[in-house]
Amino acid sequence: MTDSQGSNGIWDALWEFLASIRLTIILLFSLAVTSIIGTLIPQNKAPMEYLQAFGEFQFRLFNALDFFDMYRSWWFRLLIILLVLNIIVCSIERLSALSKILFVKNPKVKPSRFRRAKNKIVFDVPDPVETMGARYSGIVKRGYTYFKEETVDGGVWLYAEKWRWSRIGVYVVHFSVVLLLIGSLVGSILGFEGFVNIPEQESTDRIFLRGNGQALQLPFEVRCEDFDVSFYDTGAPKEFRSHLKIIENGQTVVEKHIIVNDPLRYRGINFFQSSYGKLDAPHDHAEHETPPEALDLRVIDKATGAAHDFTTRIGERQVIPGGVGAFKIMEYQPHLTFGGQDLGAGLQVEVTLTGQSPETILLPLHFPNFDRMRGGALFFTVTGQKRQTFSPAEKAERYYTGLQVTKDPGVPIVYAGFITMLVGFVISFFMSHQMVAVEIAPKGSGSRIAVSGVSNRNRLGMDRKVERLAAQLRQNAVRNRSDAGSSSAPLHD
Repeated sequence: MTDSQGSNGIWDALWEFLASIRLTIILLFSLAVTSIIGTLIPQNKAPMEYLQAFGEFQFRLFNALDFFDMYRSWWFRLLIILLVLNIIVCSIERLSALSKILFVKNPKVKPSRFRRAKNKIVFDVPDPVETMGARYSGIVKRGYTYFKEETVDGGVWLYAEKWRWSRIGVYVVHFSVVLLLIGSLVGSILGFEGFVNIPEQESTDRIFLRGNGQALQLPFEVRCEDFDVSFYDTGAPKEFRSHLKIIENGQTVVEKHIIVNDPLRYRGINFFQSSYGKLDAPHDHAEHETPPEALDLRVIDKATGAAHDFTTRIGERQVIPGGVGAFKIMEYQPHLTFGGQDLGAGLQVEVTLTGQSPETILLPLHFPNFDRMRGGALFFTVTGQKRQTFSPAEKAERYYTGLQVTKDPGVPIVYAGFITMLVGFVISFFMSHQMVAVEIAPKGSGSRIAVSGVSNRNRLGMDRKVERLAAQLRQNAVRNRSDAGSSSAPLHD
């Protein structure tokens, strides 16, 4: 076997694999099952929430399978790509046979097909074949895009058809599904979803991605010029709106007041009004710009309830009694951030439980219960820290606006897919390839007329067309006999 034959064999096998209806069923079933999983497991939440909900083992398993951001996982994208290729190959396979019908310039009439038609209507007229062929041709071709006249077995066949191209309606629907899938892929690969909180009178050029909390640089700045909120009598928020500006190269290029479901859009990026909150009056963090010489930490074993107090310094390793493990303060940060929020001064602590890999946790100095949401076997808190206070009367009340930030370049492709699908449905459900034939055969000195029609769908509609055409032809024959009788009548004085 030559290399060329081997290569052709591989391509043939791959083509046969992609053209398989069984593959279509497997892919659709797989997408249905994984979509159920994506519905049951909330997507793009904070890792701590998943850890608390599922425990460490399930968290690690689901995280390895990309269940927490399933629709952007490599294997879900692979399923989509395979389905796109499967639809394209299956359509090409069937279109190759359909092309013999669609693209023929002079379709061949098969008399047997129309003679067997159940909707055939037969009647006799006294006029010869030659006369009836010329008379009926104008009636038969009316309303049709193709017409031809043939002489068959001593008689005349009048054949007309229209909407031959409507046979591709199902393939238009297939193409629309391909567009929808490609649009979802483009959005999954090139798009993003994040959030940002912007205080009044402040700007930012960074957002934080949902799920992993990573910062994403924007090619411009977003400024919250003002924020307003109104309330019902019950105290529930009635409406909140943000006055946003897009600043690019030092110039305001877009400005808009946004409310819920009325976003600001710029360069394919959407800013939705999502939430809001009050800002604490600024504390004096001067004492925390440099790390304290010593820090007091308390470690509580959740299983036994035992609490152990430590006074330690940055870099010192402390062993937890009972053989539980050890910890070490790795770094002090005057502005510790979590999920895009500034938690003030805090610590990064490396915790190593016996028999496990080291884990880094965050301990804000001013939030003693912060580590509880981690859901670990040990609970860490910083003690002995003076809390900052302020008088509300001394500071003006300020808000921050919470924005949901999205970019999905696949949306135009998805819209095109929906429009194409509607076109495909109209073609598939309301149009059909309609063919009518009138056979004019000699019978004695007159002719026998047989009217029939076929279509690839809506056969009841075709039956009614045949009945109307037969009625028109009968009426034409009667009218011509009446006209002939009138013209031959003798004239009287």
